[in-house]
Amino acid sequence: MSKRGKKPREVAASLEAVARKAGVSTATVSRVLNDFSIVKSSTRARVMRAASELKYHPNLHASSLARGRSRTLGIIVSNMENPFFFDIFRTLESDAHAKGYQVVVANTDYQSEQLVTSIRLMIGWRVAGLAAIVSEMDSDLLEMLNNNQIPVVFYDVGIPTKNITNIRVDYRKGMKQIVEYLYSLGHSRMGFVGHHVTLGPIDERRKSFLETVAMFSPKPEVHVATGPDGLEGGRQAVRELLASGLDPTAIVCVNDFMAVGVLRELREQGLRVPEDVSVTGFDNIRLAEFSSPPLTTVHIPREQIGHIMYESLVPDPKKHRAVGGEVVIDPQFVVRESTGRAPGKRASARPSHALGHGSPAPG
Repeated sequence: MSKRGKKPREVAASLEAVARKAGVSTATVSRVLNDFSIVKSSTRARVMRAASELKYHPNLHASSLARGRSRTLGIIVSNMENPFFFDIFRTLESDAHAKGYQVVVANTDYQSEQLVTSIRLMIGWRVAGLAAIVSEMDSDLLEMLNNNQIPVVFYDVGIPTKNITNIRVDYRKGMKQIVEYLYSLGHSRMGFVGHHVTLGPIDERRKSFLETVAMFSPKPEVHVATGPDGLEGGRQAVRELLASGLDPTAIVCVNDFMAVGVLRELREQGLRVPEDVSVTGFDNIRLAEFSSPPLTTVHIPREQIGHIMYESLVPDPKKHRAVGGEVVIDPQFVVRESTGRAPGKRASARPSHALGHGSPAPG
């Protein structure tokens, strides 16, 4: 203890201090920490022991620059609170760790300005590749990424080029299946719950909902309500929907995360699902299967997307996956207990499209 009774502050050990303690040159310490195989095992053990005893932490960024390559991938997501984004991130991170890569992650909260800031920072860190699991975009961003030439993969947004891969989901197909199914069950008053309607990939689900409804005769009554992306946002949007005077028999949600909030609010309003109102989600996150009742939804294969993203950034020569280009994912309709016949209605013939991952539609 010092005279003032305080523990002296620890000073970070230097490369030179490790070299002195191990009895080797700083160049040898550098070779060991950079995992070069030319160092004898006995010397390696001595250096690692000295580094551990001195609590030495190497500058990984400087080391990667010295070697001329990085072992770090940058991952950017729109909303880490939403399990959909987290599931893709977790798969991508697992693949990276398995191959000796580390990841740095940033959350944008759907703000294009934050997306640009995060990407600029990661380029400055010399990441080996960038994965953006986002719904927002900036008009100047693609040119900046093309000029830097690092491998980039976007989910939902972006334009494929020689170094940029784009992964997108056929949202329209999934939403069309939901609306057709609800119409076949006799639902004539449908509400839509969404968020961030100014962002193209998200608003595509709303547009598909309205376009599909417009195909029917007689056309169902509809009302669109919005809230923040999340459980509370779902509750907020459904309160708006119920106050609109529509008295919906079915509520179509832009994603499962908001749909779970919708289920909670409906229970508090004294409405039964699906007896009084049917509810659907989108994405098929794990929470959808365990909600009460389990959600009818559309399955998006998040693990598959995560694997594709990693392979686009760190291509495996054996798999011959080219960097750049577009990958289109087909969603799959999942029927569960949150949907049923409209009150007082008989269901029409079941739609011809396939139903998967759940029970068949009620007859």
